[in-house]
Amino acid sequence: MEHVEAVVIGGGQSGLAAAHALVRAGLKPVVLEASDRTVGSWPCYYDSLTLFSPARFSALPGMPFGGDPDRYPHRDEVVAYLTAYAARLQADICTGRRVIAVGADGCGFTVELEGGGRLWSRAVVAASGSFGRPHRPDLPGLETFAGQVLHAADYRGPAPFAGQRVVVVGAGNSAVQIAAELARESRTSLATRAPVKFARQHLLGRDLHFWLTRTGLDAAPLGRLLKAPPAPPVLDDGRYRAALTAGAPDRRPMFTRLTDDRVTWADGTTERLDALILATGYRPHLPYLAGLDDTLDPAGHPHQRGGASPTHPGLEFVGLEWQRSLSSNTLRGVGRDAARASRRLAAHLARA
Repeated sequence: MEHVEAVVIGGGQSGLAAAHALVRAGLKPVVLEASDRTVGSWPCYYDSLTLFSPARFSALPGMPFGGDPDRYPHRDEVVAYLTAYAARLQADICTGRRVIAVGADGCGFTVELEGGGRLWSRAVVAASGSFGRPHRPDLPGLETFAGQVLHAADYRGPAPFAGQRVVVVGAGNSAVQIAAELARESRTSLATRAPVKFARQHLLGRDLHFWLTRTGLDAAPLGRLLKAPPAPPVLDDGRYRAALTAGAPDRRPMFTRLTDDRVTWADGTTERLDALILATGYRPHLPYLAGLDDTLDPAGHPHQRGGASPTHPGLEFVGLEWQRSLSSNTLRGVGRDAARASRRLAAHLARA
């Protein structure tokens, strides 16, 4: 069993930010990435995806986005950026190494790999994100619905749905973006439990993220104060509000039931439905921690305080939604949490 100074599980944006911070703290991390690329889930997002924050506010620590800092980078630009970022890291990055279990072993942790192999370390960072665990709500009749059902994680573009009747479930940025895109090719409705909330993309001639950064709200430690963090509003430059106002897509209160190939709406009307797309978010994907006592709650969410495990010193989390702030699981914010985690781990190792 190989002994290493620090293990980072996940080679996407969170894992790369964690590795960068650990190196700056004087440690030698080993990054374990299950796939063959250090780009996280970005290649799997829908084709038209662009960031909601400008390039100048969307970089990881130590390497700005190239090009126009006020543009909104496309999905493929993010993939290229993360690839270049990983190439510059002074860390041991191992792709094709899936972690299947982390266990407590004396004053450290054993990290078991798929296909054999074990590492031992006193410092572990869980940075595997949430894309591997899309949330599928328990909707009435969903299990017997005969139409196509897919999560936003599996959606790529509108072409396969041309001419169909489609309902998108969700009220967030992705739900509204996908529904508006589909409405150009199909008859699409957006089903939500409450009216969609919008936030203006630009205020006083500046992108909203300029003001979030200038006021400090973007980095404010709100995660521990909010038992139920609010759903973020849809960032809009006017296009999406106008699309919903024009009924393309139309927004409807949540349906009451799915039966066979039909949907029943809150007003009692029913109609045939071809496809249902669930833009209902994700949950932390941490199956490898299931055997580590008192680490996850029954729903699979980690027990953590600002990213630190309260029960297992030396175990840190990076990239959780609302871990500390509203930007904790974003390109622009994950670096702050990674830096805090690395400082705690450096102090932990120094106490050996």
